[in-house]
Amino acid sequence: MSIGHIELLPSLFIKVFIPGEVYRELRHPTAPQLLREWAADALKQLGAGERAAITLALSMHADLILIDERKGTSAALTKGFEVTGTLGILRLAARLSLLDIAEAITKLKTTNFRYRQEMLDDLLNEFPTKT
Repeated sequence: MSIGHIELLPSLFIKVFIPGEVYRELRHPTAPQLLREWAADALKQLGAGERAAITLALSMHADLILIDERKGTSAALTKGFEVTGTLGILRLAARLSLLDIAEAITKLKTTNFRYRQEMLDDLLNEFPTKT
């Protein structure tokens, strides 16, 4: 399931590189249709999993790497990368007024994304809803 903000990465970053294994996950028949379509259209020439993402980032001298899994994050940090994940992307998008963070988190909770509730609470507290 998707939260409906597939356009955020290209809106936030000039270039987005995705490893081949991640690309294959996005294109898998069980992935949401929107993700499969986006991957088919936008990610045709991208490369392979967390290890491959780190290798790619090293070879490119990347500034930032997007990884949600703890082991991948730890490995990327030990290589000296700045690391963000899905919640970091949502935080940045909210700072730039590209989305309503409460709505995005509500949608995120309906997916298989794993999170600690405290992290979501902190994010919601950072962007209080306007009444």
